[in-house]
Amino acid sequence: MPMGLSRLAGSLQLPKSSVHALCNTLLALGYLRRQGDAGFTIGPRVMPLADAFVSGTDVAQAFNAVWDEAGSLPEETVILSVLNGGDVVYVAARHGSRPLGLAFRVGMRLPAHLAASGRAMLAWLGTPAVCGLFDGTPLAQPARGGPLTLEALLEELAATRARGYSLDDEGVREGVHCFGAPVFDAAGAVVAGVGVCLQKAVLDAGMRARQLDTVLRVAAQLSQRLGGRVPPAGR
Repeated sequence: MPMGLSRLAGSLQLPKSSVHALCNTLLALGYLRRQGDAGFTIGPRVMPLADAFVSGTDVAQAFNAVWDEAGSLPEETVILSVLNGGDVVYVAARHGSRPLGLAFRVGMRLPAHLAASGRAMLAWLGTPAVCGLFDGTPLAQPARGGPLTLEALLEELAATRARGYSLDDEGVREGVHCFGAPVFDAAGAVVAGVGVCLQKAVLDAGMRARQLDTVLRVAAQLSQRLGGRVPPAGR
């Protein structure tokens, strides 16, 4: 139902001049549209936001179901994130039996090109889409290791596709090493990323193998639940 300026101002408890300016901005961006003299209705740009929310909610429910059915805690904290522009947003986390000392909470945001789960999604998003997200925008600088330019990021994403999983070696936080893997839906689109972070001081070959297996296994299970499948490494 369309809403006029006076009604919007009353509902928001804001001056009509402020609401008028906000509506003009939202009109220009496509989030509102004008319906004759009746007022404003929701614009088409709202749909991708709704799709992203529904997708994130569905995959979060599937993620929680995986662990609920397993009936046990992971050894290390496993997180699930979705892309939101150039960031990742954590939509679920299953805390491990061994504390890492990092706080993972739903709603937390990190630069996608630094987070392992973000790189896992970007790697299968496609070069044109990645360039659209980051071209002309300075990349957030890593804590220690990580891509400094778009060209370096694209090289890292190609390496991620070749091996089938992503790595974050102290890019987000010094002393922390992370693995990430992508989650795909029935249409073959990457919709989420699974990640696990480890203290480098205790990272040995056995732990590395176990945690990488956990990330890849959970990502594959989620893809299967969503009707998708993980593409072979190298694509």
